[in-house]
Amino acid sequence: MELDVTLAVQAFVTLLVIMDPLGNVPVFLALMEVAARRRVAAQAVISATVIIYLFAIFGAQILSYLSISLAALQIAGGVMLFITALSMFRGDMDDPDPDQGASVAVVPLGTPLVAGPGAIAAVMVFMAGDVGVGTRLENQLSVVLAVTAALGTVWLALRFGALLERILKDKGILLVTRVMGMLLLAIAVELIASGIDAYVTGSHP
Repeated sequence: MELDVTLAVQAFVTLLVIMDPLGNVPVFLALMEVAARRRVAAQAVISATVIIYLFAIFGAQILSYLSISLAALQIAGGVMLFITALSMFRGDMDDPDPDQGASVAVVPLGTPLVAGPGAIAAVMVFMAGDVGVGTRLENQLSVVLAVTAALGTVWLALRFGALLERILKDKGILLVTRVMGMLLLAIAVELIASGIDAYVTGSHP
């Protein structure tokens, strides 16, 4: 069994851009006291992992049950990513409200900060494979490794958030977020174009 390195890298970069670990550091530091940051960082990533893998494993069944084609998912996911990317690029993303859930480790840190709609949609698209091409186990394992690596990077960013903030400062984090937003815009356009092409050519299932 040979893993698809290209797919793994593409999925990793896409998820890393969507999850924006550096951009989430200021929010995480503002929500948590110093003594609880290590524990909450782990809890947030664990909750995000559970949510993302649930959709990664059962996403195909959900699509089948709802009679949703992969082309439709690609277009919808691309639109969601485009909206997220535009907010990142413009710097007008809303900070999550720490009072909206029982535990900030799950809400809002785990979801929607890390495992938001954009990340969930991207994982489902990558797990489903290209439109008109059967999904192989090697490809799915490649995506699983990419998801794990992306979540691990998020944990590292949160775990050492205070250090990163001192090094990059607010302007540095803002610059990284803007650059990631621009990259995500391109990824979103590619997803939308691929979905539309599938409808035009009639290759969607």
